[in-house]
Amino acid sequence: MTESPDTPPGRRRPSESGGRGAPGPGRRARFGGWAERPTGLLATDRPGPPRVPAPPHRRWLRAAALALTVAVLASAGLGWAVWSRLNGNIRSDSATERELEKYESERPPAGPPNAQDILLIGSDNRGGDNGAYGVDSGTQRSDTTILLHLAADRRSATAVSIPRDLMVPVPHCKRADGTESVPQTVQFNWAFAFGGAACAIRTVEMMTRVRIDHHVIVDFTGFKNMVDAVHGVQVCLPQPIKDDEAHVALPAGRQTLDGEAALGFVRARKSLGDGSDTQRMERQQLFLAALVKKVQSNGVLLNPMRLYPVMDAATSSLTTDAGLASLRGLYELVRSMRSIPTAHVQFLTVPRTAYRYDPNRDELVQPDADGLFGRLRNDRPVTVVPQRPTAAVDGKAAGRGRGGRPAPAASSTPAFPGTTAEHGACE
Repeated sequence: MTESPDTPPGRRRPSESGGRGAPGPGRRARFGGWAERPTGLLATDRPGPPRVPAPPHRRWLRAAALALTVAVLASAGLGWAVWSRLNGNIRSDSATERELEKYESERPPAGPPNAQDILLIGSDNRGGDNGAYGVDSGTQRSDTTILLHLAADRRSATAVSIPRDLMVPVPHCKRADGTESVPQTVQFNWAFAFGGAACAIRTVEMMTRVRIDHHVIVDFTGFKNMVDAVHGVQVCLPQPIKDDEAHVALPAGRQTLDGEAALGFVRARKSLGDGSDTQRMERQQLFLAALVKKVQSNGVLLNPMRLYPVMDAATSSLTTDAGLASLRGLYELVRSMRSIPTAHVQFLTVPRTAYRYDPNRDELVQPDADGLFGRLRNDRPVTVVPQRPTAAVDGKAAGRGRGGRPAPAASSTPAFPGTTAEHGACE
């Protein structure tokens, strides 16, 4: 056989048939197409230079890269675990949404773009962990209801308390047992007892003509957890409080309330002042103002280590509509409120007076109430002027501006008695 000049000695071309090196049927060529490795030493078989260990700094870089990779993967896993926990805490109130859909044609139109109106409902449910606060009768009423309006530019927030004893028209509502209540004029907190959040929302919308975009329900235990998550809120009491029904006994003076004591403070009624719900709402507003101020001043919203326990307490305490029933939904809401100055976080109560047929009940004062609702509905500014508090919170004189002068009311808009998160009270 004649070998071509470019054929290595002792090796056959793969194209040549026959012989031991031919790949034949069912047999694959190996070593780059050659069927058999020659016995001679090829260039690639010659011993290379001795292997030199990598310099120490290169070994350190490889170890650092490996450690960083592990840390990133661990952080991603931890982040996902935290996200999943917080997201799984939230309870979605889909039944309310389904009920409201039935009455869509009766509901007010949506407000200005990006403005939001959220109904905050404090339930007096005694079931589950709330059994320590009374006998569970199987029903629940809204001890506290606040209409929270967030301005479209997110430069102000207005929280309007709706008295539980306010006499209002309540529409027919579906009860938990499937029956329906009849339309009637009753005290406001019966709406929640009749038909849950859906009935309360429809009642507020009928009264205000403000479209409710979202709703949040929080019970006694949830409120306590929120206060404990921020390590308590400071109050200053001009006199001791002892209220057996509210399960609270507090001395006079400045003190920081934990969740249990704070719950008693905002629930107490019969042992303070004239025993009315009016004064209780004022205390609730002052307390919430102090809570908002503490969250903002402590940098909770910008510090993940401080934010996590607050978010954990909040998400595990809330029942919301589907739009807020996710960590992303709540985060977007909180993020949008982060830049609101405490002076523009306002608290007030709907204009009301004693009910003409029963001094133990309330009714709206007109046209003041409609004027307030119209401003919320059209996303126009609302101004509050200080009111004399029944208790003190956060150690500052309520209604006093800087330098101890009364806070001025804006002349361009009507003013309503209330307070802001910038002010507390201590007398």
